[in-house]
Amino acid sequence: MVYRQEIMLTGAGGQGLILASIILADAAVQDDKNVVQTQSYGPEARGGESMAGVILDIDPIYYPRITSPTVLLSMNQQSFNKYIKRAGENCLVIVDSTFVEDVGNQPAYSYPITARTRLELEKEIVANIVALSIVNTMADLVSRQALQESVLKYTPEGSSDLNLQALELGRQLTHSYD
Repeated sequence: MVYRQEIMLTGAGGQGLILASIILADAAVQDDKNVVQTQSYGPEARGGESMAGVILDIDPIYYPRITSPTVLLSMNQQSFNKYIKRAGENCLVIVDSTFVEDVGNQPAYSYPITARTRLELEKEIVANIVALSIVNTMADLVSRQALQESVLKYTPEGSSDLNLQALELGRQLTHSYD
């Protein structure tokens, strides 16, 4: 059985995608999967380009770089334009329509992630958790329980309720735009 999943979370520095990839990787470990997490970002960190990758597999992972993404999340137009070239024919592409307005001919699931986070949770800072929830719901990468535990483990003390609401908002958005 081939299980390998290669997930790319892309956007601007400061959108929390590296944290989201660390949370996903930790949840995968809880679910007894092999995992590699990588990250890259421009020299200007906040506002610059950011890409975080997670490889999940039930078999050993011998090469730690994403070669053929199975999931691509783009949280801004610049990252979409750069990384869509790496998406293969069967790649699940998810974009934040708040900032990604042009996907060309690329089949993509478009959700107003940041706009709805601002509107419903009044804290844009958890848009990364909303996005992570959407990715996980659509791609079925890790169990809900493991993801929830990892979110609570890696997010700041005192923000538990807000982050749990963000996870739920992501699940709701996924189901409301099917």
